[in-house]
Amino acid sequence: MASPSHRRPRGKRRGLLVPAVAVATAGLLISLVVALTGDGGSDTVRAASASASAATGSGAGARPSASSTATGRTPQAEPSTASPSAPKPSATTASARPSRGGAPTAAPRPASGGAPLAGRIKPGTAYSGVATHYDAGDGDGACLYGPSADRMTAAMNTTDYETSKACGAYVLVRASGGASVTVRITNECPAPCAPGQLDLSREAFAELAGLSAGRIQVTWSLLSPGTSGTLSIRYKTGSSSHWCGIQAIGHRNPLARLEVATGSGWQRLARTEYNHFLSPDGTGCGGALRLTDIYGQRLTVDGVAVRPDVVQPTGVQFARH
Repeated sequence: MASPSHRRPRGKRRGLLVPAVAVATAGLLISLVVALTGDGGSDTVRAASASASAATGSGAGARPSASSTATGRTPQAEPSTASPSAPKPSATTASARPSRGGAPTAAPRPASGGAPLAGRIKPGTAYSGVATHYDAGDGDGACLYGPSADRMTAAMNTTDYETSKACGAYVLVRASGGASVTVRITNECPAPCAPGQLDLSREAFAELAGLSAGRIQVTWSLLSPGTSGTLSIRYKTGSSSHWCGIQAIGHRNPLARLEVATGSGWQRLARTEYNHFLSPDGTGCGGALRLTDIYGQRLTVDGVAVRPDVVQPTGVQFARH
């Protein structure tokens, strides 16, 4: 209901006729001016119209449009919150809320630049050290990937190994003479291995120099290989719905995080020195998993059952860098 101060007493309504006549006269004069001034008058009318709008408050409180507040930066996509969908074998960057049941999934999103989650070993950096060699046996090592026919492997010194963060990383090693070889980190080389040192399998060392050399100077750098394989998941011996250790195998890029789905989101698991991610109370065991590499790419995999010591392919892989 209007305020009493805005109401006019009935006895004073006749007094409104004079202002009305004045307003009509002013309107007639404005019309004549517009007719005489042509186009220039249109600006005057628009200005008057704008003033009238301001006076009536029609534009008051309006928020700036999105274009008026743009900074010129290209917006970056936020992680998707959609439930996992069908798997895609190509490398992806993704984020998804956990869902129950279903096939392995990988919701794609463009990879961001740099490697924000890298540890001591960073892409685009050349490291210097020495290369030695050892008998890799059946190809297994501290990373516990198991026996492998691929002997192009190496053990990383403890400092750069970083409690298994280096496990699965591909490294391009170059000798001073120009020879090179690509190896995958599957083992740890404890002291006296110094920072920067690589203990290569005999087969890998032979690609750089004769085994009799024993010790050579090398430079090495992180590599994101053009593998066509996809990563797999394996639960550790003794895993159940009450306790489990989870391992990712065959990832193209170093793995930075592994998370499990919970009722309220994702829970990050701690990584052990033997390259497993542990859920001590069984949280997430057998549920959806989210894997993140050092570049920030995320892969979401659902439906990997708790089957200890069984390598379960996922059909997904990180993008190449």
